[in-house]
Amino acid sequence: MSTPPPSDPRFRIGAVSKTTGIPVSTLRIWETRYGAFNPVKTEGKQRLFDEHDVSKAILLKQLSGEGHAISAIANLDLAQLRRMSNLPHSTPHKLAKNDEPLCLAIVGLGIANRIESKKFTLGFRQVSIKVTDVLADLETAKTAPLSKQSQVLLVKVSTLQPSVHATLQSIIQKHKFAQTIVIYNFAPESVVQAMKFSGLMVRREPISDSELAELIQSVLFVDTARAQEFGTSGTVISSRKYSDETLTRVAGISTNVLCECPRHVAELIAQLASFEEYSQECLNRNADDAHLHAYLRSISGSARSLFENALEKIAQHEGIDLREGTP
Repeated sequence: MSTPPPSDPRFRIGAVSKTTGIPVSTLRIWETRYGAFNPVKTEGKQRLFDEHDVSKAILLKQLSGEGHAISAIANLDLAQLRRMSNLPHSTPHKLAKNDEPLCLAIVGLGIANRIESKKFTLGFRQVSIKVTDVLADLETAKTAPLSKQSQVLLVKVSTLQPSVHATLQSIIQKHKFAQTIVIYNFAPESVVQAMKFSGLMVRREPISDSELAELIQSVLFVDTARAQEFGTSGTVISSRKYSDETLTRVAGISTNVLCECPRHVAELIAQLASFEEYSQECLNRNADDAHLHAYLRSISGSARSLFENALEKIAQHEGIDLREGTP
C-alpha cells in the first residue's frame, strides 16, 4: 500500500476499532499475519493508521462477513475490494420492496468511511444507499471515470474557495449529478452563497451522522409512487435549473397566454426554491427536528422540480428562451 501524505490524519488502533467495530485483536492479526495494513509506528511502538486503512478495514469486515477468506482479500487494494462488495447498504425501513438504492459518489476518504459504516446507515429511514465511487480529493475526481449510476455527489473539503466551486461545477457538468452536497470546515460567506445560488447544498462542520443522513435523505422525492405518477425519472430531486434573475425575467414577459401562466409559474418556482433553502437552513441548525425539515425540503424541492418541468412546457409553447443571461 502506498504511503499517504504526512498531512493525512492518523488514528491509533483503538480509534480504528471503535470506528469500524472490529476488535483490536482482529486488526492486529489482519496486520501481522495477513499484511492487510502497514501502519506507521511511533517511537513508543504505537500503531498509527490512516484513512485508507480505516476504509480497508470496513471493507474487509464486510466481505469476510459475507464468507470471503481474509487470507484471499487482505492484500487487495481499495478499488478491488469495492468492486467485490459493490457497497450496498440497506436499512429495514425502505419505502417499497422495489425501490432502487440512492447511488453516491464520494470525494474524501474520511466522510466515505462514515457513510460506509453500519452505524451511519441505521440513520436512514426511507431508502437504501449504494456508494459507487470514492475519490481521495477533488483533483482526483476531475479526471476519474466515475460510475454512470451515481445520482448524488457528496464532497468533503476543509476550505471552500472560488477555485473549489469552479472545479465542482466542472465535475457536476461532466457527470450530470442530480444533486451535490458539500461539507466544509472554513469558507468566505460570499463563496458559500455563490455555491448555494448555483444549486449546491452546502453544510458546515461539525455535522453528526444523523444530521448527515437527514441531509442526504432530503434530496429524495418523499413519495416515489407520486413521482412516478407525474412522470419524473428516478427518485432524486434535481437541483435548481433557473436562477432568480431568469425567473424574474420570465415573470415580466408578456405572452398570449391569457391566464399569465409564465408569470405565475415563475413566481411559484422562486417561492418554492426560497422555502427549499429555508428548510435546508433549518435542517442545518436544529438537530432535534432535522427529520421534519428534511421532509419539508424534500416536499418543496419535489414541487419546485415539477413546476420547472411545467415552465419548460410553457416556454416551448410560447417561444420563451430560458437560457441564463438571455435579455
